[in-house]
Amino acid sequence: MREQLLAAEKVKAIDWRDGVLYLLDQRLLPFEEKWQACTSAAEVAEAIRLMIVRGAPIIGIAAAYGVVLGARARQQVGGDWQAALEEDLQLLAEARPTAVNLVWALNRMRERLARLKKSDDPLIVLEAEAEAIHLSDREANLTMAQLGVDLIRKHQGNPQTFLTHCNAGALATGGFGTALGVIRGAWLEGLVERIYADETRPWLQGSRLTAWELVNEGIPLSLNADSAAAHLMKTKGITWVIVGADRIAANGDVANKIGTYQLAVNAMHHGVRFMVVAPSSTIDMSLESGEDIPIEERASSELLELGGQRVAAGAEAVNPVFDVTPADLIDYLVTEKGVIERPDTAKLAQLMCRKRLH
Repeated sequence: MREQLLAAEKVKAIDWRDGVLYLLDQRLLPFEEKWQACTSAAEVAEAIRLMIVRGAPIIGIAAAYGVVLGARARQQVGGDWQAALEEDLQLLAEARPTAVNLVWALNRMRERLARLKKSDDPLIVLEAEAEAIHLSDREANLTMAQLGVDLIRKHQGNPQTFLTHCNAGALATGGFGTALGVIRGAWLEGLVERIYADETRPWLQGSRLTAWELVNEGIPLSLNADSAAAHLMKTKGITWVIVGADRIAANGDVANKIGTYQLAVNAMHHGVRFMVVAPSSTIDMSLESGEDIPIEERASSELLELGGQRVAAGAEAVNPVFDVTPADLIDYLVTEKGVIERPDTAKLAQLMCRKRLH
């Protein structure tokens, strides 16, 4: 299946070329494919904040390249450039507070910087580290796709109906996707009858991004309002809900795009299996539970404006963009290190001690 996924690859959202970071502007999809060139750490941080690039794994990759850009600029100024670079690291870290892959990637770049030898060229070393983070994510996607497909086949070998939320595809990662990587693999293995995709309010990542990815690959897709999910579980024979994650606490609680929690509750009620697919870099063992995960709230205008016009005059809005799904609602957590059934603190601690599967 690995070779099939590689051969079928069509979507790329990040490109490092000749010392410049190019990001596909995901705000404009599916109407326009426009690449944004970033030549500084500040531009990368702004691209993350404005959601030109979005999705936990790819945010981390972009930030790693942002460190390279920052180091190059600081070196040109001279002086204690490594100390000055901390300002860029902090700026990048603050761009999106919930996705832990961002901080994970920055810490990895910081640690590599600390191991520099006098004979090393810092820019070459940092660029190689950022590229390694990028490649590692692609490889993790392929491994998770295989593990997820094996899990689906284990429960039922016939074509099935799946539901997904937001966009956890190639646009959100350095490769083939987490949740959509599994779905792509299942399609190649003849295990997909139909995919239902929540439109995912208010940024419509499902209708703009997931639909764009899957339709272009000929995978049967039906788009639905987020509020229709329970009805579809009841009436359409859905067997799996498959989602990604932005941060996973040590006890297995999962922060993901707002609306994921209610999907898990509805899935349990309807006997639908719930799978979370995420690289181990998404697991934050420093947080005891999901209660400790910072939940980003974005501007109320995202809800109170439609096409630039104010709606609900006089109303206020609450706009959390993530929620936390308790571990006891999750059937399987799929990572590149292996699969955990019914995740809990002991199982996650054990998982994090393992090496990556290949």
